Amino acid sequence: SSPQHRSRRVAARSERMATVPNDANHGCPGTQDEQAGKADECAGCPNQQICASAPKGPDPDVEFIRAKLSNVKHKILVLSGKGGVGKSTFSSQLSLSLARSDASEVGLLDIDICGPSVPKMMGLEGEEVHQSNNGWSPVYVQDNLGVMSIGFMLPNPDDAVVWRGPRKNALIKQFLRDVDWGELDYLIVDSPPGTSDEHISLAQYLSLSDVDGAIIVTTPQEVSIIDVKKEINFCKKVGIRVIGVVENMSYLAMPLTEMRIQDPSDPGRDLTDKFSE
Repeated sequence: SSPQHRSRRVAARSERMATVPNDANHGCPGTQDEQAGKADECAGCPNQQICASAPKGPDPDVEFIRAKLSNVKHKILVLSGKGGVGKSTFSSQLSLSLARSDASEVGLLDIDICGPSVPKMMGLEGEEVHQSNNGWSPVYVQDNLGVMSIGFMLPNPDDAVVWRGPRKNALIKQFLRDVDWGELDYLIVDSPPGTSDEHISLAQYLSLSDVDGAIIVTTPQEVSIIDVKKEINFCKKVGIRVIGVVENMSYLAMPLTEMRIQDPSDPGRDLTDKFSE
């Protein structure tokens, strides 16, 4: 099938997933369906009254986002099923590596609304976002590497972002719609862990934007790999190609002369000499 037909199929799958609330009944038709709140499956659902009265139809901003990102050659999502696996570190390092070529224009978008760590990793703490007639201007690490994150908008970096799903999704849409990236060779999107509302909305908003695919980050532990399998299944459901899987923290290389072994019951006690005999 042609890329255009494939994009339409992806859009349809993403649109439906994005409109099914987490607490919906089994068989929910989706909040944008004409039968939302009226179908037999809706009986007893806590969202029934809201769905029945809400406006229906596809999100018009999806097409606007497609046009906005038409100047971006490659769009790559960085996902993880488990938190703390080094996803934001990988996103930052990938962006910096791509920007080593002066001929490449790179953007890094941090959509981890509740835990934005990219500003810290990129050395941009304390920077602010400026707005122009063309939209929000990214904060630049160097001439060919721009960054956007909610971390730039918090008055205090220690402030907790206590937002429900709709508000987080609205900001993600605004990032995709209003940031003035200009022409980019690569846009790296660092997402929060899991397969929650933010991921479904991201898939929906980018459904017509020809995303190259996703890189999934994991660690060797089984508890992380279990969640990575869920992330891969999520990508299959919404039609996002998995480019590859990165196993982070798989080993540690360091000179033996610098390694120290401590007693866990007495952190001040050095057992290095005992185990090196």
